[in-house]
Amino acid sequence: MPELPEVEVTRRRIEPLLLGRRIRRLGTTRNSYLFLTPPERLRRGLRGRTVECLGRRGKYLVADLDGGSRLVVHLGMTGQLFGAGASSVRLLSATARASLAPDEQRGFRPDGHTHLHFRFEDGAPDVYFRDVRKFGKVLLLARGEGHPRLERLGADALDVTGDMLFAATRGRRVAIKSLLLDQAVVTGIGNIYADEALHRAGVRPTRRVARVTRAEYDLLAAEVRNVLKRAIETGGASIRDYVTPDGSDGGFQDERRVYARRGEPCLVCDAPVRRVVVGQRSTHYCPRCQR
Repeated sequence: MPELPEVEVTRRRIEPLLLGRRIRRLGTTRNSYLFLTPPERLRRGLRGRTVECLGRRGKYLVADLDGGSRLVVHLGMTGQLFGAGASSVRLLSATARASLAPDEQRGFRPDGHTHLHFRFEDGAPDVYFRDVRKFGKVLLLARGEGHPRLERLGADALDVTGDMLFAATRGRRVAIKSLLLDQAVVTGIGNIYADEALHRAGVRPTRRVARVTRAEYDLLAAEVRNVLKRAIETGGASIRDYVTPDGSDGGFQDERRVYARRGEPCLVCDAPVRRVVVGQRSTHYCPRCQR
């Protein structure tokens, strides 16, 4: 699923298609659990609004609109936010992929999974939000209105420090990986980058937080920041559905050391990578490098 790097790459690359643009019309699919704000209210509330700023809060994109309202989008597990003209087989349904020849799989045509379709007054390229599994979320907030989904988030993972992680362990008995995935502690880290940061820090994901030393928390925080920044530089990880807003793949999947590499040799010591389940999440680590 898109984690902080994928959301940040999306923010940076979709921003030129949104900033300063006045929304002429918003197309939506029918109401579903994806819409925290009903589609009819979204269409009415966004018509004529101009996007003034596009920010990010953890894995959430937050667009500030003229008049003070805010549009909040979470990509969920399979969400894709991109501009007209984007081309990728990842933007096609499984049926379409199977039925079309490679040279026919060009461009994008809105389908039943295209839940938002932005059209702009100045004729700028349309922008789409597509989500096959509908685990993403769309929310429109009025001026000054908050929401628990945003208010309960912890510090942004790009700003995490050893002090923050160490303070969050007090009174807890969870595994260190579960702590990293707790969005109320640090927001933005998901399964891929938790596994990768723990490997780089030499900390086994199953270790209880009380057994991680103070020095290891400093190192782990640094590796969280490092791996996230590197993932942003490479455009994120395109392992399943994720594409950048122009339809291109990210490149971080080619730099993974442990995630989804069960049985393959560790890139540091050649020991076979192991897979376990931590907090109901598939978890990968090196039994030799991580203690």
